Formats: sequence, structure tokens, C-alpha cells
Amino acid sequence: MPSFDIVSEVDLHELTNAVDQANRESANRFDFKGTGTKVEQAEHVMTIRAQNEFQVKQVMEILRLKIAKRGIDPTCLEDGALSIALNEARQTLTAKHGIDKDSGKKVVKFIKDKGLKVQAQIQDEQVRVTGKKKDDLQEVIAALRAGELGLPLQFTNFRD
Repeated sequence: MPSFDIVSEVDLHELTNAVDQANRESANRFDFKGTGTKVEQAEHVMTIRAQNEFQVKQVMEILRLKIAKRGIDPTCLEDGALSIALNEARQTLTAKHGIDKDSGKKVVKFIKDKGLKVQAQIQDEQVRVTGKKKDDLQEVIAALRAGELGLPLQFTNFRD
């Protein structure tokens, strides 16, 4: 039976490149000269440090643009709380990876509501879809791409 997996992954190498580009651009911008504004990354968590909230928002926009140019879906970023202490503002961004149980249930429900003759099941951090026809699976992929589920999805391991 044909099948494929639905996953939500972020390429860490491309994410690191986007962070580096954002740091270079913020270092070269006139309004950020000498402010010590920077983006630090630890795996899937990025921390933006600046002198005030406005600069944090500006760097966040730069980072989102660089991430989008690198082929990573910007909807995978989850904003953390903004904390302001003395002369430093800081905000964390987390790149969501993997499909959690609630999102998996939402994807399975979306597929079942389409009424196609396929089965979807949650397996760890992915959803496996199986069907009798390859055309049904391609319809599921098209429907998921068109649907707004709020998380970036990739389709891997397509087996005929």
C-alpha cells in the first residue's frame, strides 16, 4: 500500500545561516552601531538581545526575513516573552520541530474531514498516511498544502 509521512522539521544548518546573516546585517545598520544588538542561537532556541524593545522588534523582523529567504517557513517560529532589565531587552524565539499530539490530532481530523479513502495515524512526532491509491495520497498532500493548520509541514518517505 502506498504511504507517506507528514513531518514538521527545521533545517538547523539553514537556521544557523539565517541567524548569522541577521547578526551581520544588524551589525552593519547605522541605527544599531555600538548598541551590542545580537542574536544568539542554541539549537532550536534563539535569543535576541538589544538595548530596548524597539530594537528587539527590528532585529526580529530582520531575522524573520532571513529565515524566509533561506526556505524555512516563518510560521515555525514561536515568540517567547519579552523581558526588559535595566538597559537590556531580551526575547526568545523557538523554532518548532516535530508534530506534538494536539497538532497531530488536528492533522488527522483535517484528513478525515476531507472524506478521502486514506488512513492517518500518529507515530511519535510524525503522521503516517496510507491509502490504496497513489492519487488519494496526492490529494491529501494538496489539501494539506492548501489548508491553514498553523504549522509548517513537509512530506517525506513517499512509498509506492
